[in-house]
Amino acid sequence: MPEATQEIRIPDIGDAEDVVVIELCVAPGDQVEASDALIVIESDKASMEVPAGVSGVVEALLVAIDDSVVEGQSIARIEAADEPAATTAQAAAKPAKPESPPPDRPQRTSPPSPKAQPAERSAARRPFGQRTPGAAVYAGPATRRLARELGVDLSAVTASGARGRIVKHDVKAYVKQRLTSGDGALPSLPTIDFSRFGETETVPLSRIRAAGAQNLHRSWLNLPHVTQHDEVDITELESHRAALKAEAAERGLSLSPLPFLIRACCLALKEFPTFNASLDPTGSQFILKRYYHIGIAVDTEQGLLVPVIRNADAKDLWGLAQATADLAAKARGQRLAMHELQGGSFSISSLGAIGGTGFTPIINAPEVAILGVGRLATKPVWDGAGFVPRKMLPVSLSFDHRAINGAEAGRFMARLADLLGSVSHF
Repeated sequence: MPEATQEIRIPDIGDAEDVVVIELCVAPGDQVEASDALIVIESDKASMEVPAGVSGVVEALLVAIDDSVVEGQSIARIEAADEPAATTAQAAAKPAKPESPPPDRPQRTSPPSPKAQPAERSAARRPFGQRTPGAAVYAGPATRRLARELGVDLSAVTASGARGRIVKHDVKAYVKQRLTSGDGALPSLPTIDFSRFGETETVPLSRIRAAGAQNLHRSWLNLPHVTQHDEVDITELESHRAALKAEAAERGLSLSPLPFLIRACCLALKEFPTFNASLDPTGSQFILKRYYHIGIAVDTEQGLLVPVIRNADAKDLWGLAQATADLAAKARGQRLAMHELQGGSFSISSLGAIGGTGFTPIINAPEVAILGVGRLATKPVWDGAGFVPRKMLPVSLSFDHRAINGAEAGRFMARLADLLGSVSHF
């Protein structure tokens, strides 16, 4: 390396991790002053400019957009215009002393030619937030991660950050605009003054109901829902449950069909592991869960809650009955802890005590399936010789069609019907 060429390195960046280059402020051949920025780097928490630290001409840039960098790494070579300065950007961060030109060299009073201006200066003259076609996208790792999760092309997002950088708010604003503009997304609903038709009252949603509405809407928009309906003959199971009522009363429990359903679902999920899974953010891989945490939908005055029975497969009927009773009581009394609402791998929503012959439950994302249960009814069923009364339970399986196809759902439901049709599993 020529003696006048200085190597510029990344300064002290503390304990920052996952630091990437988000902007190149200069190009080879540009003339820079010691305080001019060479690049901009960013971590999940902050961004900073790395100054040249020496006046001269940029000989080479050793990094590119999106490169990961660490402290002490070389980022550029500059052919110094004067005596060597400190070779790291740390020295350039110190207040510079005024310099006087040598007696035989007149002080330059005119600004450098446009060709000598750093690239970031010309970029700064563009309208704020706009990029020229084909220009690099400036965004930090957290912003890029959010864009990937939402499926947003950052090149289409208008930037509001410093130096035309895209921040998280820009991504969210872009998504909101697409969802409300009707531009290939959802047309907005008209605003209606209902008081024109009669007396009205405005009542705010509870915090729980509002959060639930947002979660359900997000699931419905992002997951291709398909629902399969069936009826399960649980005549023998109901006889077995009736025989256990005395023991349940001694234990101080009410033995509803729900513990039997949870037990049967755990057995079926072990045979069909993709139903007890989630898709990774790219939608190209299963995350198979080796635990069986079953969510149960509970109707409360504040709204729908889905507490989770952890390791439900390890509990017997009495343990499941106790767990469902405890969680339902906590939900209705607003005493659920946060961990009791997290980590579910499969959910069950039962309207059996209310009624209905079937419904289409919305998947509790990021799960991939949910079982809806209707009201048990006695129906005439043909046994080959005649019609006999059988206790039939309507069930509805909603599933994410990206993860599960119809044939798989059919086999899952058939196996669930087999399990519920025999008392040997309980």
